[in-house]
Amino acid sequence: MPGLSRYGRLAHALRARILEGEWAPGDGLPAEAALARAYGVALGTLRQALAVLVDEGLLVREQGRGTFVRRGLEGASLLRFFRFRQDGGDALAVPRSRILSRAVRRAKPQERGLFGLDAEGRVLTLRRLRSLEQQPCLLEQVVVPLPLFAPLVDSDPSGWGPLLYPLYQRLCGVVVARAQDHLAITRLDATQADWLRLPAQAPGLRVQRQAFSLAGPCIESRTTWGDAFAFEYTAEVR
Repeated sequence: MPGLSRYGRLAHALRARILEGEWAPGDGLPAEAALARAYGVALGTLRQALAVLVDEGLLVREQGRGTFVRRGLEGASLLRFFRFRQDGGDALAVPRSRILSRAVRRAKPQERGLFGLDAEGRVLTLRRLRSLEQQPCLLEQVVVPLPLFAPLVDSDPSGWGPLLYPLYQRLCGVVVARAQDHLAITRLDATQADWLRLPAQAPGLRVQRQAFSLAGPCIESRTTWGDAFAFEYTAEVR
């Protein structure tokens, strides 16, 4: 590619192979010496190219093991805000999920900008309730762009499982590499409170998430509500 350094062109070639799925999330890349020979470059040039992809978040290096394609998120990271315990125990539980509604609609202007859709772009919206031992604990509104997530439109939600990110990868070939969360304390409206079996205007925690694919674009907008008194959040500072 004109204007790129040799290691920049190599990084571009390796990035394309990753995004095309030749190496899946969690896969190790071939040995550096073998890759350098395959591309006819010096080992130092290859390492510079790999460093670019590490900085971009596509690859991770593990000391003594090698270089790996970054694994996708599986949903547990969101649950760090929702530490629900069953029967007074210490173990964290993964709530069960139920899809309350599913609809296709035209994307709103903000969603078009977020997902890179044109004026006729459409999105799939999901309303999901998550419960522990039949007790509702989280209400979610999920928005994803079409046609990227078209397999979800007609798929049977009863087989989706409790976590969406593995589903995205399995049915749509979309790997969620990272996410940004914004937390705020709010008042639950009547509908939200009713689903969560709480009084209207009860204090709730709202988590607004944007999730991004390995390729970089935003591929999910999600808002989650729950009882503010049910949350614990622990952060380690070093």
